[in-house]
Amino acid sequence: MTALRWRMIEDMELAGLTAGTQERYVTAVVALAKAYWKAPDGITEEEVRRYVLRLRDERKVARGTFRTHWHGIRFFYVRTLGVDWGLFLKKKWASLGRSVFRWPGATANAVGCCRSWRSVAIGSASP
Repeated sequence: MTALRWRMIEDMELAGLTAGTQERYVTAVVALAKAYWKAPDGITEEEVRRYVLRLRDERKVARGTFRTHWHGIRFFYVRTLGVDWGLFLKKKWASLGRSVFRWPGATANAVGCCRSWRSVAIGSASP
């Protein structure tokens, strides 16, 4: 086990993450490193950005898989390496419940869900 991986695991233990979460976060960082064939501490901010966009847009991974990868990668760079990249800063509008990397069609689904819920709550037949 590399010193960097060991340090990430120690940081996750200190943060109180479960063993399953630790395993998934390490897997996410390993997948990132394999995508660029270099150590994760040698990957640039732009490369990380391209990788997560590729996960979402080209590989079309499930939202849960994407979020696990995103949080694992972010944990590694922010907590373990202590980088201060703009990519990992919480955007002002992200605190309103929107993802930094918006999922295509997520807004339309949420609006449709709210309309149907409203129809049931109010008792009207049409949305």
